[in-house]
Amino acid sequence: MRKFFTSLFAFVLTGFAGGLVAQWLAVAADAQEEYILVFMASMLVTFVVTFVFFVAQFMNDPLAAVATSGKWLLIVFLVLIALLIALILYTDSSAAVVKKDMPLVIGLALPGLVTIITQWLFVRWRVRRGWPQHR
Repeated sequence: MRKFFTSLFAFVLTGFAGGLVAQWLAVAADAQEEYILVFMASMLVTFVVTFVFFVAQFMNDPLAAVATSGKWLLIVFLVLIALLIALILYTDSSAAVVKKDMPLVIGLALPGLVTIITQWLFVRWRVRRGWPQHR
């Protein structure tokens, strides 16, 4: 039951943190309806990350599993953001279009990074508290 509540609290916490960063970026960029995509992506990242860390808590060594999951989630997320940037640079050669798209890319990247890091820190803290000290 502890693992379920850890994941539930982590979901709420990281959903709030990612949404707060997305909201701040939307206000800073004076965004309109294009930031709906950012909020949807932020929630998608929150769902995926919560599921991955929930499963990691059931491994034989949950501390190592949470650490490995966090590392790989960050790597995969950063590779996806790099591919998105490469796609924008490849398809739109004009500097004005690239400049216009960068706030949206930043809006996709920062809330996701905040979500992954916050979830990793919270779950790691909760797993460490419940893990026996003699191991």
